Amino acid sequence: MQREWFEKDYYALLGVAPKATAKEITAAYRKLARKLHPDANPGDSAAEDQFKEVSAAYEVIGDADKRAEYDEARRVGPMSQGFGPSGTQPGGPGFGGPGGARFDGPDISDLIGNLFSRGGRGQQQPPPSGPRRGTDIEADLHLAFDDSIRGATTTVNVTSDVRCPDCSGSGAAAGTSPKVCPECHGKGAVDEDQGFFSFSRPCSTCGGRGRVIEVPCMICAGTGAVRRPRQVKVRIPQGVRDGQKIRIKGKGGAGANGGPAGDLYVRVHVESHPLFGRKGDHLTVTLPITYPEAALGADISVPTTEGEPVTIRVPAGTASGRTFRVRGRGVAGAKAQGDLLVTVEIDIPQNLSTEEREALQAYAALASESPRAHLGAPHG
Repeated sequence: MQREWFEKDYYALLGVAPKATAKEITAAYRKLARKLHPDANPGDSAAEDQFKEVSAAYEVIGDADKRAEYDEARRVGPMSQGFGPSGTQPGGPGFGGPGGARFDGPDISDLIGNLFSRGGRGQQQPPPSGPRRGTDIEADLHLAFDDSIRGATTTVNVTSDVRCPDCSGSGAAAGTSPKVCPECHGKGAVDEDQGFFSFSRPCSTCGGRGRVIEVPCMICAGTGAVRRPRQVKVRIPQGVRDGQKIRIKGKGGAGANGGPAGDLYVRVHVESHPLFGRKGDHLTVTLPITYPEAALGADISVPTTEGEPVTIRVPAGTASGRTFRVRGRGVAGAKAQGDLLVTVEIDIPQNLSTEEREALQAYAALASESPRAHLGAPHG
């Protein structure tokens, strides 16, 4: 934590609200950095000073961990308790001491936090300044039912940070390179001794990175990454389920300081099929049959997702709603192949010919039993 955190409103410097998203903060910084960049304003010292101010602001609120510390410092620190920028309290010239007594060391909250936030003899570990992994991103993919069964190779469109092509991710302008920070000598932190205790704080010169960029890249404004749309090839395994996420390693956002890229997670949305459904690794299909087929029995042809039909035997006296199992004709699961579940439904004709009507009437006259006899209903 640094004294200037209490004195400067980094959100106002970047022109964003305190509740702005990380994407909004990055966009605001890049816009200002391009406008104020020394290459775009040669000889303008005021623009250069502003460029340094917005860069320092982004170093803090552009980093999720530092932003959280900064927000907490603003909430409970001297500014919120009536301290002015010079570290004075109303009614006295001091900083943090009772009755206006002066205290020139670090904030007492820093001392306590640094002492108890780690083991050991009051010594703080410096912030990480090495490679950082890129962010994970997500994409949605709408997939045909047949492709979800058999598997497929397709592409998804994503927009994410990629390594800046102009500076190769270094953040430095072409022809230059980042230098080891002269203040912290590449550690990203500087030590402060307070009597018995030794504390480390992020280096204000390099913002904890351990290196400084003297001339930032114009394309990425020194961040080493630019936001670009791109296509990613995705291999869909057979049997993928609706709503399932597929991880594609290394296809997420670009890493920082030479760190690896994040991962891409593709959420699959399987489109419905006009004929088939799915229950786990089993496929389902509803098959209409005629009344004579149900009453007398018949061999029925059943369609499959492979294209070649299979034949099932419907025994005499089959009721509507009965399900037959065709083994091995479902989805390839992790341990076994699913089955095809065929549910038959008796199709009641809506338009009878004269001959059909007479035949049914003759059958009705010959029927010896009523299906409602056990209910006590009269015959007919």
